[in-house]
This record gives sequence, structure tokens and C-alpha cells, in this order.
Amino acid sequence: MIEFTDVTKSYSVGTRALKGVSMQIEDGEFVYLVGPSGSGKSTVIKMITGELKPTSGTVHVNGYSLEKIRKREIPYLRRTVGTVFQDFRLIQNKTVYDNVAFVMRAIGAREREIRERVPYVLNLVGLDTKTRRHPGELSGGEQQRLAIARALVNNPSTIIADEPTGNLDPARSLEIMSLLMEINNLGTTMLVVTHEKHLVERFHKRVISIDDGLIVSDGMDGYYRYENQ
Repeated sequence: MIEFTDVTKSYSVGTRALKGVSMQIEDGEFVYLVGPSGSGKSTVIKMITGELKPTSGTVHVNGYSLEKIRKREIPYLRRTVGTVFQDFRLIQNKTVYDNVAFVMRAIGAREREIRERVPYVLNLVGLDTKTRRHPGELSGGEQQRLAIARALVNNPSTIIADEPTGNLDPARSLEIMSLLMEINNLGTTMLVVTHEKHLVERFHKRVISIDDGLIVSDGMDGYYRYENQ
């Protein structure tokens, strides 16, 4: 579960990125986080992953209290939260298989576990026939699928997808969103940060809108509550 209670965040330059944010995302939910540039979305993500602590208020993520988490606990928190980035962040000189296996090796997984888990995840994202390819040999949609596999392979309870379709054409964007829905249906909590209005409207899911550091709407509206067009 992700829970923010009256969270504020001020930066050293005096900017107040969050101004009393309260929200709760239950285990297994699929939620869109939307808002204009500079609204506070990135700050929310960085708090969930333990990169930032709140100035005031409380943040609870998968059993961890982020306002008082110890530095040595952060890697354990991050094992529960997989992140998918818009720019993929793949290792170009490693194969598809090794890009995913690398993430498991980074947390000390045994080779037997890797040999079992990696093919399963690559099959789930539709890349099981391209294990020996390198990222540069994949299409943009396939690279994003690989990024999703990397986020998924350590079996996190939560995945944050930060503008996962920002670099893709509409058809590929729809494929990626459908894949994220499938993963959510398996029980993984999904938080998708996006500017893609048509995708938000297509899938009837909860939408949290943030603007100027405040939650301005939260519900099953399926559309933006701000003008960014």
C-alpha cells in the first residue's frame, strides 16, 4: 500500500513542490497520476522510491515509513517497487536476456533462480523469441517491453511507470498500456504517470490529478481535470 498523509516538500531554493498531499493507493490498484509539468508528480515518485523524504507529513510504502527510513533499508524498499522510465535506461551492450538477468544479479539472486525467472518474464512481455538480441536491434515498443521486464523481474508488489508511452506512436502506446493492465491483473499495484489524455480516457481507471503541489481531483473520471493542451 502507498499512503501519503498531509505531505509537504520544500527544496533548499525555497520551492514548495508538495503542499499537503494526502492519498492512498491500495494493494492491487491501477492508478493514473496526471498533472502539468512542475505540478509535483516527480516529487511524488521520488518519495515513493525513497529518493526524497517529506519535509512534513508521513509517507508509507509497502510497509516502510519514508519519513524515517534508514539508508540501509532503502535497497529493500526498492525491491518492492519496480520503475519503468520513458527513456528505457537499457544496457546497450547486453542482450535482452542479460539486461533482465542483470537486475536479478544486482540483488544477489542465484543463477538457478535467474534461469527460471528471466524466460518467464520475457514470455510475459512478448520478448521470449528475442533473448539474444541487443536493445539497438529492437523497436521502440520492444525496448519499452524490455524495460517493463526489468522492472518486473524481481517480483515487486508495485510498479511505477513514468511516462511509459512518451516516446511511442499511438499503436505501440496502446500495446504498452494493455501490457501494464495485464500485469496489474496478476496482482501488481500499478501507478502510471502520463500526459497521454487519450489513454487515460480509454481505460476506466482511477485518476489522481495533481496541480501546483495539491491533489485537485481523485476518482474514476477517466479524463484530466486540468488544461494542458
